[in-house]
This record gives sequence, structure tokens and C-alpha cells, in this order.
Amino acid sequence: MKTVAIIQARMGSSRLSGKVLMDLAGQTVLERVVRRVQRCKYVDEVVVATSVSPADDEIVAKCGQMEVPVCRGSESDVLDRFFMAAHAHQADICVRITADCPLLDPEVSDEIIRRFRQANPSVDYASNKIPQSFPRGLDTEVFTIAALERAWQNASLPYERAHVTIYMYEHPDQFKLLSVMCDVDRANWRWTLDTLEDLIFIRQIYARLCPDERFTWRDVIAIVEQEPALCNINRHIVQKPVQEG
Repeated sequence: MKTVAIIQARMGSSRLSGKVLMDLAGQTVLERVVRRVQRCKYVDEVVVATSVSPADDEIVAKCGQMEVPVCRGSESDVLDRFFMAAHAHQADICVRITADCPLLDPEVSDEIIRRFRQANPSVDYASNKIPQSFPRGLDTEVFTIAALERAWQNASLPYERAHVTIYMYEHPDQFKLLSVMCDVDRANWRWTLDTLEDLIFIRQIYARLCPDERFTWRDVIAIVEQEPALCNINRHIVQKPVQEG
């Protein structure tokens, strides 16, 4: 069965426009995410899914430089964009990653894929975000192409189309779900990139860990525990409700 990791990326962002192409220790945020996902041993192919908006031409150009395949689709109907990318690359198992997670850990993502494969076919969807227990920014969702197609066919509300998987985990009567939990609850640790404060925090982490690109999430934990003041940089940022997009 072919496992395809699809990274959602776009230039538009209500809180930090153009964030995925901002510099992060000499590479763009998108490059950092792509290279980390490519290290997942259970992923057969990595694809970037962006929109047909002219603003996202820059993302397409960057993917060309990285020699990473890219698919383009609706800017607002991300579920449709994701579905088309999955079919174009003949995915049997889909791994959903967002391009605003440059601290993503291949080890964590692989564990979720492994747990999903182990439980398949009795599970349609697995993730480490329902409920959230890992630091936000390590989010990895894994699901079958059949589950994706059912969501694509049945999701009708705008926020369901804007958020690829929400129809799945909001309908546990239709989908069999698997939660992968962290050994310690770190749900309030914020490692994702939505705001300037988030970018400052992540740049501080990369400044301490680069040029070693193979650092793990436990390396980040060690830094944060040694320098707890780092968390104050973006501790006050509130995650947007999914209905807001």
C-alpha cells in the first residue's frame, strides 16, 4: 500500500502572511518541513498541495527548486484540493501535514503511521491531535483514501471543506478513530507557526540546534526545560477555532 504525505501550504494567512516561505536558519519554513517529512521511513512519497491563487506561484517555484511534486487546487475548498492530490499520486494511505510545523519530528509521525498500519483495516483515521497531548506543531494525521473520499463526498459545511479531516473526527459514528497519546501531557506547548511570536520562538530553537537537521522533538524539550523563558515568547498566543479557518 502506497503511503503519501501531503503537505498543505499556502501564502495567505490571516495572522502571518507568507509564513511558509520565511527564512528559518538559512532555508524557508517550507523546505524545513519538507525535508523533515522526507525522513519518515514509512512515507513513500511527499507531495505539496497548494492553491491555484497567483500568490501561491512562489510555492510552486520553491517546490520546483526542491524537486518536490506539487498539486494545485481550490484555495478555500482544501478538502477537495487534498483529495485531488491524493488521487493524483495514487495514495492508499494519506498522511496530512501542514507547512506551518517546522519542528515536526519524523519519529513521532512514523509512530502514528506505524500504529495506523498495525490497526488497519479496523481503523480509518489515526492522529496525535484528537485529543491534543503532544506539543502543537507535531500534528500528524493518517487515514485511508476510502475515508478521505467519504469525507470529500459528505462534508458540506464551509469549515468542513476548509479543514480536511474535521468531518472524520467529528463523525465517530462513521469513522473508526485511533488516538496516539504523548507520554506526558504537553498540549499547552506551542511549537506551530501562526504569528510573529511563533516565528521568533521557532527561530530561537533552530539557532540552538542547527546545523544538525536531524534534531528530535526530545531535543527541543530539553532546550525548553533548560531555558523555560523561551516559552514566554508565544505562550499568550491563542489557537484559532477551526471554524475560523
